[in-house]
Amino acid sequence: MSFTDLRQRPPPGEYDASLLWLTITLLALGSVMVYSASIAIAEGSRFTGNQPTYYLVRHGAYVAISAACALVVFQVPLTVWQRAAPWLFMLGLTLLVLVLVPGIGREINGSRRWLSLYFANFQPSELMKLFVVVYAADYTVRKAGYMHSLRRGFLPMFVVMLLTGWLLLREPDFGAFAVIAVIAMGILFLGGMNWRLFAGLIVMLVAAFLLLIVTSPYRLQRVLGFMDPWADPYGKGYQLSHALIAFGRGEWLGVGLGGSVEKLFYLPEAHTDFLLAVTAEELGFAGVAAIIVIFAWLVARAFAIGRRAVLLERHFPALVAQGIGLWIGVQAIVNMGVNMGMLPTKGLTLPLMSFGGSAIAATCCAIAVLLRIDWENRQLMRGLNV
Repeated sequence: MSFTDLRQRPPPGEYDASLLWLTITLLALGSVMVYSASIAIAEGSRFTGNQPTYYLVRHGAYVAISAACALVVFQVPLTVWQRAAPWLFMLGLTLLVLVLVPGIGREINGSRRWLSLYFANFQPSELMKLFVVVYAADYTVRKAGYMHSLRRGFLPMFVVMLLTGWLLLREPDFGAFAVIAVIAMGILFLGGMNWRLFAGLIVMLVAAFLLLIVTSPYRLQRVLGFMDPWADPYGKGYQLSHALIAFGRGEWLGVGLGGSVEKLFYLPEAHTDFLLAVTAEELGFAGVAAIIVIFAWLVARAFAIGRRAVLLERHFPALVAQGIGLWIGVQAIVNMGVNMGMLPTKGLTLPLMSFGGSAIAATCCAIAVLLRIDWENRQLMRGLNV
């Protein structure tokens, strides 16, 4: 399809209905599974007041707030996002610094990743993913003529990502750093970075990741536990071994909604990081396969929207759309890989499904930006047909 083909096509609809319904489906399925995975934990905890619907109510509130935020974000033109990109990135860095300040940042389970909003905890690293998408897209468009230059095209972004990575690893949040690194790399590559520079960047990042793992006993234990969880099933392999048991019990069609045994205080973080394992146990291979298909379809729509923007010569929106597709796709793959024992354990939620207000809000806002890009594409196409 060329630019001429676009002019010859009739005006399309107002928005991408399939993208919206895919998002609603994931949010709805996530709400059901969060309730199923958390009901036993909520009933048995004094913290929740022994209320079985504690996490469901909070998750529903998060979804409602996220939907309201998405409606507001949809009203913002992409030109505004582009002008604000450097300032949004600076805001994200400031929030990452505040997280590390004693008395401001809140520490949970040994990690300092949250800011207290009194009624809920806010995780800046989730919002930073959206800011990095916007900033990297703006940087690539501004530096389009220098994408083959090491000094003027590559090094400035490398230094910025190094600073971001250092702040995230101080929390520590290795999973968010990995996703953000992939987002920035992917956008630079899609924006036309010299392949030799890109290959060098990959080598440097792989070396840096290996160094971070080897020099950190905590991360090294996670990697060793992932390679053979049964070697220490009651220690470093406990979480993964129970996730694998959940997958094994689910077989083809699952044990039935609500029938999971692993969620009964065996599998830690069953309603957050390991929600897919409970889903596999209750809905089986069929349920997991359906979720994978939905995510693949959503990512495909993001790249299709980006490709249409390229054909309309809207380069910044195109890179933003593709960056959002990379973000959701990579994070979903990492979470699924962790649940299935294919990747080391990371504190990454399943987008739009796992319990967690910051993650749901950031992802819903990203989907709203995608819908806005698609809406602007369609409006421009209508103008071309006048």
